[in-house]
Amino acid sequence: MDESPSAKRWLPLEANPDVMNQFLRGLGLPEEEAECYDVYGLDEDLLEMVPKPVLAVLFLYPITTESEAERVKEDSIKKDCSNKVYFMKQTVGNACGTIGLLHAVGNITSEIRLSEGSFLERFFKSTANLDALERAAFLENDGEMEVAHSVAATAGDTEASENVDTHFICFACVDGALYELDGRKSGPVCHGISSPSTLLQDAAKVINQMMQRNPDSMNFNVMAISKKAGGAHIETSISKDCPV
Repeated sequence: MDESPSAKRWLPLEANPDVMNQFLRGLGLPEEEAECYDVYGLDEDLLEMVPKPVLAVLFLYPITTESEAERVKEDSIKKDCSNKVYFMKQTVGNACGTIGLLHAVGNITSEIRLSEGSFLERFFKSTANLDALERAAFLENDGEMEVAHSVAATAGDTEASENVDTHFICFACVDGALYELDGRKSGPVCHGISSPSTLLQDAAKVINQMMQRNPDSMNFNVMAISKKAGGAHIETSISKDCPV
């Protein structure tokens, strides 16, 4: 999805861990560091099946009149968030899958090792001091990412089409709080205190609330990006800056 009918449009990414993993490998996230996994349900037993520790959660949901009204409502409320949160706006149509992955990786760079000289390493170094819109413009003008996204978008099991009514967002734990990262919103949305060990359960509670607003739809998907054994050390911190 995008905000402007004249915006550049890419083909959407399929909600498929294999596609996401291949995409991330090509961008510079080594296989031994982290990997995407399906989350088969939000019940506690199913959440326990997801490999731990979980570093970030991706959520695909349908765009509806209700979800748009909720987005406008949230954007009207002033938000406080940690300055450690990596956030960027989405200005390219159907780029939400890529934005979701960048939000995920951008908020766990202290917990994983990116390949030296890779796209991801260069992207986050180049955009570290930019604001959310400047980061969006940087991505929009990056031909390397556009080509990589296009390859990933055609690698799935379903035929890619520009006409979609679903949207990817990311959940990450930053500075001891759970943040919803959606490039179509004005900024990160804080959902209260969280921790690396409870990130998946905390995100699942928010996702469940979002799904309940659209009970007739089955067009949802949840994936976790989990740390692989033997990867870089995970740093943890607790902050009380986020309003609960």
